[in-house]
Amino acid sequence: MRLSNATLRGVLRPPWVNRTLALVWAARVSMSAGRALAGVVAPLYLAALGFGGLELGELFVGVALASAVLSSAVGLLSDRLGRKPFLIVFPMLTAGAAVVFATVRSVPVLFVAAALGSFGRGSGAGAGAVGPYQPAESALVTEDTPAEWRNSAFGRLQFGSSFGALAGSLLAMLAGSHHVRSAAALPTFRSAFVAIAAVSLVAGALALWMTEPAHPASSKRNGRRPRLPVRSRGLLVRLAATNSVNGLAVGMMGPFLTYWFYRRFGAGAGEIGLLYAAVNAVSMSSALSASGLARRWGLVRTVAVVRVLTAVLVLPLVLAPTFVLAGVAYALRMVVQRAGMPLRQSYVVAMADPEERSSVAALSNLPSQVLMGVSPLASGYLLDDVSLSLPFELAGLLQLVNAALYWYFFRHLPPAEEVAQQAGELVGDPVDRP
Repeated sequence: MRLSNATLRGVLRPPWVNRTLALVWAARVSMSAGRALAGVVAPLYLAALGFGGLELGELFVGVALASAVLSSAVGLLSDRLGRKPFLIVFPMLTAGAAVVFATVRSVPVLFVAAALGSFGRGSGAGAGAVGPYQPAESALVTEDTPAEWRNSAFGRLQFGSSFGALAGSLLAMLAGSHHVRSAAALPTFRSAFVAIAAVSLVAGALALWMTEPAHPASSKRNGRRPRLPVRSRGLLVRLAATNSVNGLAVGMMGPFLTYWFYRRFGAGAGEIGLLYAAVNAVSMSSALSASGLARRWGLVRTVAVVRVLTAVLVLPLVLAPTFVLAGVAYALRMVVQRAGMPLRQSYVVAMADPEERSSVAALSNLPSQVLMGVSPLASGYLLDDVSLSLPFELAGLLQLVNAALYWYFFRHLPPAEEVAQQAGELVGDPVDRP
């Protein structure tokens, strides 16, 4: 997408960026590199050990359910204890899981490590998901950013995810493109798992230098027990309904993309890594365009339109006759999808009560994560015994339903800065101001 000179100036020199936000961005880049690399090598490594679609589905169920529990705990506790500790601890858990994958072949141990390290929670080209601590990260960014810049801040964070995922996808070439089996699997994939551990440790180390801003909730949260959101209850119910449908769709398609390319076209880690790197390269700028689209169309309308397009673009992906054409279809889908991801995150934390931001960010995704943990079993069975395309087609249909629900629930609930802009208090997005 073409960016105006004013937009480029805002991207390079946003006036509100401070040390903490810069560190959050750098940690996101590093963590996304690890997530993207794990998204390529973990499923292929397990397939080399003899896992089929159903066995991978069982692993993804465990990972999704563990992530749901951990993410909810982060949301509730970080509203009381602060955001920073979770941005340190969880990258360390991912690093530990990568070390286990690099040294151990016991399947039960690998299942436990994957659950704690959230291996398999991401999908495809890998940008966007950094693990269960994301509710704390989102709340920290919101508290340190003026409201009129929030969409841009999350867009830049998504840009950082894509940049990190590009690097992580290229690192997948450490595992090569050859198909290996059994005893040869661990030596082939070990260096990739070591790389995951290294970049995850960097993300945790960067968090040590972050400083949380003072905010109204900080004086009240210390010494109090975690509690469920009260002021944001209505928002939470609507988000739970829409995210439930989305969770079913993501669970059927997302964790299996790498395995699907492997089964459908015989692609190896190197080929899939290069594809994901190219996808991240071409889709990177769409996150930076998110705030402009939201300003023109409205945040809720933009998210709804993006979700419709994302659902429709599943069809050319599954119908593509070659790996290259499937890659082109997937790249187009990700360009569209990544324009909506930062806006969804921005909307949730903007509409939540300031004292409940992290809790709402976590609990709104809890139904999604639980259902994301159920649907891989069905998807794995369908991949093995019915059709390679049917799980993806069902996922696209569910995302159409999700788009309709999102528009129905939130079309009359714009964020405060949109209301102010319509009233003339804000004129345009600050990135485009002279």
